[in-house]
Amino acid sequence: MRRLPTDLKILNAIYTRYYEQFTQYSRNDPNPDRSAKIYVPIDIELISQKLKVDKDIVFGRLYYHLQRKHGYKGDDGVSVPFFTLRVGENIHCVNFPPLASVLADLRDQGRRHDRATWIAAGSLVVSVVSISLTILSQR
Repeated sequence: MRRLPTDLKILNAIYTRYYEQFTQYSRNDPNPDRSAKIYVPIDIELISQKLKVDKDIVFGRLYYHLQRKHGYKGDDGVSVPFFTLRVGENIHCVNFPPLASVLADLRDQGRRHDRATWIAAGSLVVSVVSISLTILSQR
């Protein structure tokens, strides 16, 4: 059975694919490619192909999970979506600055997890060597 992509993999794929598009937006452009700078339309089918999963898996994770987890209400009570179906003429848009923040947090958590795993593995090796030396010295 195919493994499901993690939030980290989905957001990383989106960030990698759309970062340049996000940064190239200009309000002064007479023909902007989207309705707002922070909301970047994404091609869910393209992202799902990159992750080798059905597009409805990626859509579901963005719409039903990540939107509910990371969307928020501003100080004025207005909802600020993390992922939205439509912004102006654009469909399937991610709020890119919060996406980058969530991605940075997920990457940091992964690094901390990896570091803890390596420390635990190192401790295990030291323990095994110590026990082996103790057993060998008693013979």
